[in-house]
Amino acid sequence: MAGDWSRYWRSPDRPLEAMHAHFERHVYHRHSHETYSFGFTEEGAQSFTCRGAAHTSAAGMVMVFNPDDPHDGHATDELGFTYRMLHIGPELAADVLGEASERRVGLPLFTEPVMHEPGLARRLRALHEALLGGATPLRRDELLDTVVVAMARRASVRVPEIGLSSEMVAHGQAFDASGDPGRANVGTARIARIAREVLHDGDDQEISASDLAAAAGRSRFAVYRSFQAAYGMAPSDYQRQLRLRTARRLLVEGHSLADIAAITGFTDQSHLTRWFTRCFGVTPGAYRRAVAMS
Repeated sequence: MAGDWSRYWRSPDRPLEAMHAHFERHVYHRHSHETYSFGFTEEGAQSFTCRGAAHTSAAGMVMVFNPDDPHDGHATDELGFTYRMLHIGPELAADVLGEASERRVGLPLFTEPVMHEPGLARRLRALHEALLGGATPLRRDELLDTVVVAMARRASVRVPEIGLSSEMVAHGQAFDASGDPGRANVGTARIARIAREVLHDGDDQEISASDLAAAAGRSRFAVYRSFQAAYGMAPSDYQRQLRLRTARRLLVEGHSLADIAAITGFTDQSHLTRWFTRCFGVTPGAYRRAVAMS
């Protein structure tokens, strides 16, 4: 991928990460993040699907993904696109918003993943450049506060309690995979939630479709349809995503790629690297270096 490049930064002590990248050939596999993801397109245009619809972010447009919002992405044309993305943990966003209002406030939810907000794009750029450019901690904090408050003001919905899991921020009783408030069917949501709990709590390398069906008390097909409707991806894709999130954590802790591949159930280092790159846009080695340099 001669025209593709990426640069990554990760805070050593807070759920805050930043990515600057140009992609012409790279195609993101459908994935999600545990964080809010706020970004903007600098040049070109990128196309992606999110919440059951196709979207395009052209130069100057802002992208917004709730925690656990499934999405993919690729260049709209052969010229590619350059973009900057910030990943902010919901607990960090809650802290900032609580400090700003001096009271408990709801976490924001966004129904539209693309906005035309030039002023907001400028704020995002300032914070992004400060994070990657070695600004002082005080300056980073000031810019982070500005971005989180500005984004929250543009939210369509507020979750009434803070301190919720990222999964609940994105989906719990508020949204289904289409992003529409209140549309999630109660029965479907229950089946999907049970299957998700099994994937989180069990030995996911050994879990079968029959295991999920037995836990939910429904057929394999009912579980698959319910999970797809609630979380925007198949149970197997969600399972792989959990393994990749574990891989990220183990990279931060300093484990070798070979050990991480074995622990997370990938065939080998190459298998892990391919999926890590497809979902996160950087190789495991580049992510490790970002951690070491932060």
